[in-house]
Amino acid sequence: MGQPGHAGGAPQRSLSARALFALVYTTSVSSVYFALGVVAHRALGLTPLVFLVAGLFFALSSMTYVEGAALHRERGGSSVFARYAFNELISFIAGWSILLDYSILIAVTAFTTTNYLAEFWDPLGSGVPEVVVAIAIIAAVAVWNVSGVTVRQLQRQVLVAIVDLGVQLLVIVLGLVLIVHPGAIVDTIDLGVQPAWDDVVFALTIATIAFTGLEAAASLAGESSGVTRKGLKSLVGPGSASIVLVYVGIAVVAVNALPVADGASAFTTRDIEAPLLGVADGFTPTWLSDVLQPLVALAAVTALVAACNGAMLGTSRLSYALATNRQIPSALGRLHSRFGTPYVLIALAALIASALVIPADLDFLVGIYAVGALIAFTIAHLAIIKLRFKEPDRPRPYSVPLNIRWRGRPVPLPAVLGALLSAAGWLSVLVLHTGARWVGLAWLVGGIALYVIYRRIDGNSLFTRVTVPEKALMHEKRDPDEFGSILVPIFGKPLDDDIVQTAGRLAGTVSDELEEEGAVIEAIWVFEIPMALPIDARLPEAQIRRAQEALRRAKAVGEEYEGVHVQTAMVRARRAGQGIVNEAKRRGVEAIVLAAEEPSRVRGGALLGGSGGPLDNFVGEATKYVLRKAECRVILTAPAADAVEPRAKLPEAPGAEEPERAQR
Repeated sequence: MGQPGHAGGAPQRSLSARALFALVYTTSVSSVYFALGVVAHRALGLTPLVFLVAGLFFALSSMTYVEGAALHRERGGSSVFARYAFNELISFIAGWSILLDYSILIAVTAFTTTNYLAEFWDPLGSGVPEVVVAIAIIAAVAVWNVSGVTVRQLQRQVLVAIVDLGVQLLVIVLGLVLIVHPGAIVDTIDLGVQPAWDDVVFALTIATIAFTGLEAAASLAGESSGVTRKGLKSLVGPGSASIVLVYVGIAVVAVNALPVADGASAFTTRDIEAPLLGVADGFTPTWLSDVLQPLVALAAVTALVAACNGAMLGTSRLSYALATNRQIPSALGRLHSRFGTPYVLIALAALIASALVIPADLDFLVGIYAVGALIAFTIAHLAIIKLRFKEPDRPRPYSVPLNIRWRGRPVPLPAVLGALLSAAGWLSVLVLHTGARWVGLAWLVGGIALYVIYRRIDGNSLFTRVTVPEKALMHEKRDPDEFGSILVPIFGKPLDDDIVQTAGRLAGTVSDELEEEGAVIEAIWVFEIPMALPIDARLPEAQIRRAQEALRRAKAVGEEYEGVHVQTAMVRARRAGQGIVNEAKRRGVEAIVLAAEEPSRVRGGALLGGSGGPLDNFVGEATKYVLRKAECRVILTAPAADAVEPRAKLPEAPGAEEPERAQR
């Protein structure tokens, strides 16, 4: 969300792969600036190994998130994956869990920023000044996000990531040359005793606090349409490798700069809250330490503020998705009348984060964080596995590698392993961290109760998708013939263009700073599977290519209309009409636009009242079924016989002569 978009139909901007990596990097690796101290305090000499395992888990999760975000380019991260794989309740649980984590990450990054600022003015590291400055940072980030974060501003975050990576690599290289002695690390380890096993397990779960960067980047999937297959692979390969390198390299240097002695880490309270300053202070000669400390502090402040903003941006994107899918009350998701941002939830996130800053207890905060994060990661991995069966023919710009065949479908082993590790980590946090157990579960149970009550009051199913247009969240009066979500079945015929154009004209025009997207056209191709075959039978490649071509055409035609976003999907059904109705229910659309099979016979915009009407002779069985069974408005459209445009032409500008249409 953001300020009203590009005036005058200026070209839309798309985030590059570099910008997405910058967001992931700053939000993820910024955790080194605070999680390092908490992890080292527990894991002692095993800290490098803990960060290595965490880094490998990050690599597994990045594969899952890249496939999911590329498969369904919508806002919401794991919540979106769960929506298409499972249902709205599971989608809500994933989103609600991450909302808590975003608030915690905002609090932790703002709080930690003050400890690095204390390098320049000591009072900022404790007491009232520490809390006041942290809350001021949160407030500034909230105001920035309410006024709208632009693509251009996000692109500039690449520079922040480059500077941050440069400083961290400098610390790693100098540390490896000057202070690292492998034997000193190994000699301090006595497995099960120093450190204890429960401390190692908990340290591993704490390290997952870095992974919110994946959620924040996935929430911008709608703004990354320009990222190529090669760009997606670079996010998973070199991108993940650089993050793992920093995790492990910094940890190795840290346990040498502040070694373990007598079963305890040399990290003091100050070193736990600003661990990289402690690492820099451990360098010799003294002049090198004096140079490194302010350099590290500046890099940390920049990266932490960027991470704080990334978490708030994730809150904004996720809350918008939850509100437009009626998973939280519209009052919470209300959009600013000028900027189009969910200012209510941004303000609430800022208030929660500010309250979390006051106790200044990092160990408590990261423990709670792990509860929500690990639930979301478990759901994300399981969703990617399920979608391999539920949407086998949907184009995947990126697919998780290392698959095995099961029931005729490729099952990604990294996602299976990631789901098992996430679930095990979640259970371990509940067992080992009392505060996380009660606060995390209370947040989860309270959220589910809110969801159930809200859905029941509105008379909506707990499991079916129900959407509202963006204008409903802005409390703007909407034309009764304007829709925020429309389902358009595509059949690969010349009339496809006309029904997509009709849907584009009916869709509401809603602006957005990062992508002019408000109204959604759901273009679907229904494969009719004969009863003699299983519903998941393998389809001929020629049919799949024909469907993909038709859907690409529909997307190009529909997105010529300002403020309209076209989502495409291929679905299977025994009968086309049944498939259309089921998809309309599942997606919660407001209208279905259909084409009459004989366009020259439907004239004058008559009303279709269902079966037995005078127009039943002019439509096919699929259309009759939809007219009888659909629970939303059905619009039947057909141009005059001499008005069918060649398929090679894109539509005229909105406002051109409309095809004749009938409505039920």
